[in-house]
Amino acid sequence: MKKTGIATTLASAVLAGATMLGISASVVADVKPYNFKVVGTWGNLSNWIKHESNLWNNAMPAASGGKLTAQASPLTELGLKGFEVMRLLKLGVFDVAHGVVGYVAKENPEIEGVDLSTLVQDWDTMRKVVEAYKPVLAEAFEKTYGAKLMAIYPFPSQMLWCSKPVESIADLKGKKIRVYSTTLGDFVEGAGGVSTTIAFAEVVPALQKGVVDCGITGTMPAYRAKWYEVATHAYLMRVGYTATFGAINLKTWERLGPEGQAMVEAEFKKFEDNAWAETIREDEMGIICNTGVGECTEGEAGKMKKVVPSDADLAVRNTILNDFVLKRWAERCGADCVKKWNDTVGKVVGINAPTP
Repeated sequence: MKKTGIATTLASAVLAGATMLGISASVVADVKPYNFKVVGTWGNLSNWIKHESNLWNNAMPAASGGKLTAQASPLTELGLKGFEVMRLLKLGVFDVAHGVVGYVAKENPEIEGVDLSTLVQDWDTMRKVVEAYKPVLAEAFEKTYGAKLMAIYPFPSQMLWCSKPVESIADLKGKKIRVYSTTLGDFVEGAGGVSTTIAFAEVVPALQKGVVDCGITGTMPAYRAKWYEVATHAYLMRVGYTATFGAINLKTWERLGPEGQAMVEAEFKKFEDNAWAETIREDEMGIICNTGVGECTEGEAGKMKKVVPSDADLAVRNTILNDFVLKRWAERCGADCVKKWNDTVGKVVGINAPTP
C-alpha cells in the first residue's frame, strides 16, 4: 500500500503556505536540512518569550517544512553573560546568537554607534538610525566576529529607576547608577553620577542594599524584574534603546546554500518587524505598570513616582550628549569610524560626532 494521507497533506500545505509568503515551492524543496544551535537573550523578557523562541521553535520549522530546526535557549538558561555570546558564536559553539549591542561593543566600538546614549528620543528616529547604520554594523560583525548580521531590534526605552528621590537631571549628581554599556556610563558620568556595571539579575538586591541608587533598564524589563518593589522614582528620560542583534556564524551561513539562506532571511525580516511593533507597544505599558499611572494590563502595578524631564533637563542632556557621549565614543572609535557614523546616523539626526 502506498503511504499517502497525512504526510502528503502536510507537504502540500507547507508548499502552499510557502508560495503565499512569496517563497517558491522549489525553494522549499531545495532547502538543506539544518539544526541550528541558538542562544537567545533573557528568558524572562519579551524578546525571548514572544520573538526569539517563536522564530526558532515555530516560525522557521514551519516555513521550511521541518527542514530548518533549532536547539534554542536563552542565555539565562545557559548561565552565560551577555558579552560571551558573540565570542562563542565566533568559535562555532553556536550557529546563531541574539544579544545586546552594548555588551559586545568593547571589541569593536563601531558597533556601539547604533545606540549612543540619549541621542534619540523617539521610536521613528530610532528605526531610521538603525536602517541607516546597518551596512556599517554588518561590516563590523563580519570583521570582528566572522558573522552575518541578520536583524537589529530594540528592547523598550531605557530609563532610570531610582530608590532615592530624583526630580531632575541635577539630582543624578553623586548617585551610583547601574549601567551595562560604555555609552550609558558616559551619560551617567556626564550628569555627575557614578557608573557601576551590575548584571541585570543582581540589580534588585543592589538597590535594596544601597549598592546603587538607580538602575538603567527598559520600561517593561524593569516591571518584569519587579524593580518597582525597591525603586521609588521613575525618571523618564530616554537614555537608549538596547539595540539587540541576531547574527549567524558565516560558516553556518555558507552551509545553508542559496535556498536556505533565502528562507532564513525572509523569516528574520518578519521577526524583526514583529519585534519592533511589539516593543513599541510595550514601551508605554511598562511606564504605566511601574508607576500605576493608568491601567496596567500586565498584572499588579507599582507605585513609583513618575518624573518627566523638563525642558531644562533636555537642554542639559544635549550638553552631555555633545561633551561626553559623542566625544568619548569618537575617541574610542577613531576618525574612520566617526566618518561612517556622520555619513549615516549623523545625517538622520542632524548631528556630527567630533573627529578625534
